[in-house]
Amino acid sequence: MDDPAAVWTGMAAYLKTVAASLPERPKAILVVSAHWETDGFAFTGTAEPTLIYDYNGFPPHTYALRYPAAGAPALAARCAALLADAAITASVDPSRGLDHGVFIPLMVAFPDADIPIVEMSIDRSLDPALHLAAGAALAPLRAEGVLVIGSGMSFHNMGAYGDPRATVPSQAFDRWLAETAALEAPLRSTRLKDWDQAPAGRYAHPHGAEEHLLPLMVAAGASSQPGRQTYSELVLGTAISGFRFD
Repeated sequence: MDDPAAVWTGMAAYLKTVAASLPERPKAILVVSAHWETDGFAFTGTAEPTLIYDYNGFPPHTYALRYPAAGAPALAARCAALLADAAITASVDPSRGLDHGVFIPLMVAFPDADIPIVEMSIDRSLDPALHLAAGAALAPLRAEGVLVIGSGMSFHNMGAYGDPRATVPSQAFDRWLAETAALEAPLRSTRLKDWDQAPAGRYAHPHGAEEHLLPLMVAAGASSQPGRQTYSELVLGTAISGFRFD
């Protein structure tokens, strides 16, 4: 969309650097989306995923966007099997398309739509330990050329966006999150499990609305290396960050 106030310019610029920053071109991309909640984890298994325009009140052209990336049914089946091997409930949805938590950022980061995509849901329990464990179970995919992306927002209090009072508490949580991401994996996981005890944690992600933080848990769980903050700025007066786990 047009962005005359340049609210999203910085985030777009960051996303445009992602592909070139990778050590090699991904063979496939697994995207954990905050916009799909299921009982147990689920993976999109269609070879030709449609798009789900799961938003309201936007200009007509945003409901005609296209991102014709192929699906990867074999990868979806492998993901579900890896979770099952770890005694984590998982399934493959043979018909579900890609929601905007997937196709919007990927349209910017990988505009050619020439890399197969599988979307992963988050579990309706919103249990951080479970999502960290799911990430750990999926870690073998990294050596197979699969890029794991957690698509959410590091701050997601909808009522606080644009409120000048939100800046300071959002920055407090952002600092904690950046410090935590950079820790060795065992300590990082311990802290992430208790994210709601972090400074302004429940302000950043109110009760029942923490779905936007959980994709980060999966991405962090899939890595044994310390993470790093690769993007940070104030968006609508709140601190927003992106992280990478090599």
